[in-house]
Amino acid sequence: MATAMGPAAPTDACYMLIHPRLDVETPNLQTLKRNLERGTDDIKAEALQQVISGTLQGENHDQLLMHIIRFVMPTRNKTLKKLLLLYWEVCPKYEADGKLKQETILICNALLNDLQHPNEFIRGSTLRFLCKLREAELLEPLIGPTRECLSHRHAYVRKNAVEAVSSIYRTLPHLIPDGPELISGVLQTEADMTCRRNALTMLTQSAPALAVQWLKENAQLVSGFEELLQLAVIDLIRRTARDFASEKALFIRCIFELLNAAPSAVKYEAATTLVTLSSNPAAVKAAASCYITLATKESDNNVRIIVLERLDRLRMRHEGIIDDLVMDLLRVLTAPDLDVRRKVLGIVMKLTSQRNVNDVISMLKKELAKTVSDASDYDKNTDYRLLVIQTIHSCASQFPEVAASVVELFLDSIADFGASSATDAIVFIREVAEKFPDLRQGIVSHLVASFMDFKAGKVMRGALWILGEYAETPDEIREVWTRLRKAIGELPLLAAEQRELDAVSASADGAEKSAEPKAASSGSRRILADGTYATESSLTARATETSSLKLDSKPPLRAVLLHSDFFTGTVLASTLTKLVLRFARASSADEEQQVNSLRAEAVLIMAGIIRIGQSSFVTTPIDEDSYDRVLACIRALEYMDEDSDVLTEAFIDDTQSAFARLVKGETKRVEEEERKHSNDNAVQVDDVIEFRLLAAANKGASVSAEDTLEHDIELATGEAEGRAAVSKLDSVVQLTGFSDAVYAEAYVNVNQYDILLDVMVVNQTNTTLRNLSIEFSTLGDLKLVEKPTTYNVAPFSFSSVKASIKVSSTETGVIFGTIVYDGPNVNDSHSIVLNDIHVDIMEYIRPARCDSAQFHAMWTEFEWENKVNMSTTKEAAENLDLRAYLQHIMRATNMACLTPTNALAGDCGFLSANLYARSIFGEDALANISIEKPMEESPITGHIRIRAKTQGIALSLGDKISAAKVSLSE
Repeated sequence: MATAMGPAAPTDACYMLIHPRLDVETPNLQTLKRNLERGTDDIKAEALQQVISGTLQGENHDQLLMHIIRFVMPTRNKTLKKLLLLYWEVCPKYEADGKLKQETILICNALLNDLQHPNEFIRGSTLRFLCKLREAELLEPLIGPTRECLSHRHAYVRKNAVEAVSSIYRTLPHLIPDGPELISGVLQTEADMTCRRNALTMLTQSAPALAVQWLKENAQLVSGFEELLQLAVIDLIRRTARDFASEKALFIRCIFELLNAAPSAVKYEAATTLVTLSSNPAAVKAAASCYITLATKESDNNVRIIVLERLDRLRMRHEGIIDDLVMDLLRVLTAPDLDVRRKVLGIVMKLTSQRNVNDVISMLKKELAKTVSDASDYDKNTDYRLLVIQTIHSCASQFPEVAASVVELFLDSIADFGASSATDAIVFIREVAEKFPDLRQGIVSHLVASFMDFKAGKVMRGALWILGEYAETPDEIREVWTRLRKAIGELPLLAAEQRELDAVSASADGAEKSAEPKAASSGSRRILADGTYATESSLTARATETSSLKLDSKPPLRAVLLHSDFFTGTVLASTLTKLVLRFARASSADEEQQVNSLRAEAVLIMAGIIRIGQSSFVTTPIDEDSYDRVLACIRALEYMDEDSDVLTEAFIDDTQSAFARLVKGETKRVEEEERKHSNDNAVQVDDVIEFRLLAAANKGASVSAEDTLEHDIELATGEAEGRAAVSKLDSVVQLTGFSDAVYAEAYVNVNQYDILLDVMVVNQTNTTLRNLSIEFSTLGDLKLVEKPTTYNVAPFSFSSVKASIKVSSTETGVIFGTIVYDGPNVNDSHSIVLNDIHVDIMEYIRPARCDSAQFHAMWTEFEWENKVNMSTTKEAAENLDLRAYLQHIMRATNMACLTPTNALAGDCGFLSANLYARSIFGEDALANISIEKPMEESPITGHIRIRAKTQGIALSLGDKISAAKVSLSE
């Protein structure tokens, strides 16, 4: 931020931001003069605060400068002296012609007296203020007292004196040419660690050779330094490692000692610096071990996640080196936070190899057992259990040799899992049964033994599908059939339920008859407030049919059907049909009677499902889809003899091949992602090798580029992407017209959580524009960090105005503003309204992936929905199919498609897919697209439903889709 008056120059720096108080009225100049001239110290302090705040907001208080010098500067009050230093920082020091004001001589004299003041606080505060001065005329008389303060008896004065010398030498080196040698002497003799740290920082920036020489002399004492000095040593090594390559051994030895330091910040910085110095496996392992130790011992979850992200980047740069540390990393799972555990398990999956997969699985089994036995926090244990199961699932899919033990673990424990965990476990078992045919027999026998313990409908459906697909031999089919009959209960279903209800009703009627005499004698008469009589009676409601049935005590499949879960009923009907068809194909001619028996029993069960669904025993009647599906299975068994081959192909061959294609498609997608990641990091055998020592002048060198100090600065300023100048022109927004008195255009640089506006203002008139300022306002979750300063713009010249805006959520925001300036005459004020700047939501949306269970869970949870109807013209749809339209929507919204590619393949006039994205703020965005094109010449019609946790994302994504729809139609 520049000072309020005078020419805008890079040297006019202000380091203070004060938010204006809108609830307090700003006094006029006369009131401020009176308070500064005649008030008490408290009144003067309040008036001076108002002057400082007003100056920062661009108000002209030049007339108050002499009053402050005459009536406030001679004070001995320490609060006023501190406020005076703040005022000297922000007050206008230049005349309109750019020359220094004469009053500043008085300011210099006051500063000189304060530098020789006996009070240490006043001396130190004045020295700190000198760090912010950039005027050589003011600083030159103060050099002598500043040098004397380097030997002051108090450490507070000495450390601020070192900072002052460092600042003066950095900006105006001719004033103190022997600054590095002076500070080097202080560093040799100083005992205070803070002073030594400031001195070392100054030498690192201004005279690195002297700093390295000091480090060589004190290398044995580095481990005993305090935290601040140790961090300064690490900063010195990181900055000078490239220029002083001959001292690399010394640097590495110091860093290795600092890895064992007590402060966590020193450990982290030392580990980060070590991997920039060396790619040796020992150094990489030492840094990784340090990261793991920090993640284990730190109590702050944010610190843990930052350290784990750094460890993950280290793993990606050094594949295979830190795999041996996977068991140490698993100790971080003791952290209670779920996000930390998720990050740990994600890294563990990448570090797992054939050498350590058995150890990893054993550790994960123990963690899974803990979640089942520990009932202290049910919700957290459920989420963590699901996370562990998903990790074991991925690990077993990647390493087939452990699949058998994992399947056995899941089958033994699935009854103890919750609904979501058991569902994920049964999905894994189904995938293993398809990939490994040798394990199918054991899976079927385990499922048969555990089927009676299943309670959730999703788990039952998965188990029924596995039993129907992989029970192939007659003995297995008989075993499965017996267990399913036991899980269904007495047949016929409706008649058995009616008999039970009649028995319950009869017992209830007998109890009512026995209680009737008692009920009659319990009646009583009451006297009301007005003296009349009234009879008090009670009514006992008879239990309904549904409430009389104790569903929890019934067999599992019967209980699910009575809970109106007819989707499970259709899966049961399909499973029974598959079992009958398989048994008929595998049995001999002598077993025809047994085939007919199973066939009749299956039809009886299916008919019972339909009749139960149409009865009063369920709260919700059977839906049409389930009814048609069960009826189709009945007809399939009815015509089994005539169409045996067709039915076998439809129910057995086609279903199993469809699932096999789904598994292969998912495996292929994972392999393609890994191959893409490998290709990004791969280099050709004939590529040029870049050496660190020879790449000092090459800023584009890729050797440890992401760990250099320049890379950190680029990340902080938003220039890490290295956008070309041509592409930057796409972000330039014209704010005013070419015929306006002031032409303005802005370069909008979006840097994650900040938006930097660089506005170029051009004076197109032949007069000087005074007090030109830009007033910005925002709409949405945007906040202006600081108010742009005021400028004087000469005729036909230009100036640059910068403004920073904070972004707090993913939402389309609008920035609008006005240019205000004064003309050459008095009371000649003008204003120009600027064009609006729209912040695109796509700057914050990133494609992401999640599994089907997570998508449906978020879809149910999110409350904001935006439905956008889709339609194209016939001309636009002529050369566009449904999949191409889906790709167009994905590019417009920056979302990833979760629906497998093989599910979208084939010729069909209808397409439905799920899309998912996540913002940089961690906000999720879901979308479901359903479109159709019945005929080749028909337009594409349908709709997209968007769901999000916040309204802004749902509306903003809807606007982007509408814009994409319009652009396609055009």
